Amino acid sequence: MKHPEMPYERFLAYGAKSLTDAELLAVILRTGTAQMSATELAGQVLSLRESTNQSLSVLYDLTMADLKGIRGIGEVKAVKILCLSELAGRMQQGLKERSLQFSRPQTVADYYMETMRHLEQEQVLLLLLDSRLALIREQILSIGTANMAVLSPRDVFRNALKDSAVFVMLLHNHPSGNPAPSDEDIELTKRIASAGRMLELELIDHIIIGNRRFVSMKEAGYLK
Repeated sequence: MKHPEMPYERFLAYGAKSLTDAELLAVILRTGTAQMSATELAGQVLSLRESTNQSLSVLYDLTMADLKGIRGIGEVKAVKILCLSELAGRMQQGLKERSLQFSRPQTVADYYMETMRHLEQEQVLLLLLDSRLALIREQILSIGTANMAVLSPRDVFRNALKDSAVFVMLLHNHPSGNPAPSDEDIELTKRIASAGRMLELELIDHIIIGNRRFVSMKEAGYLK
């Protein structure tokens, strides 16, 4: 029996798991160019970042300009690829949300990791929680420069009191990829925790997101 060569036909014959990453992307692209097949074109997309070794994870980092720089990728194909990346990210977030527990730093870091680790500036995210540690609302408090986020403790507790929160949690990213807390991070965390105790609003954690790594200020002993 002759094995089907085209990715679409192979999918019909053997299912999605029989396809390589490039072949899966080729099904989305549908066509290649006069000089290369859709699978070869997909391979070029996956090779845009040398360190990824043709991994689908490269799609998270690509821009419209990156994609349109490849001969054979026009606006339509670029939009399809970017939408595919966003769809995959939202599916991943949905799966993580089911296991998200705000009392466990690992689950919180896992949930926000892909959103925050790619940011080029520091961003501070406030999570407002009720008495059962259920999320009331999340809010971006500040967006800083490449190495600093400006944050006032007043901003934290004004929002918490407005939404009748009982607990608060902070997250921020380090664009360097290293989540080790700076002296400023530690001092600010202690100030917010101290102010929260006076207002009977507990800061349950401050999580710093790096590149696939995180630091929980609570686990590190800064929120005794």
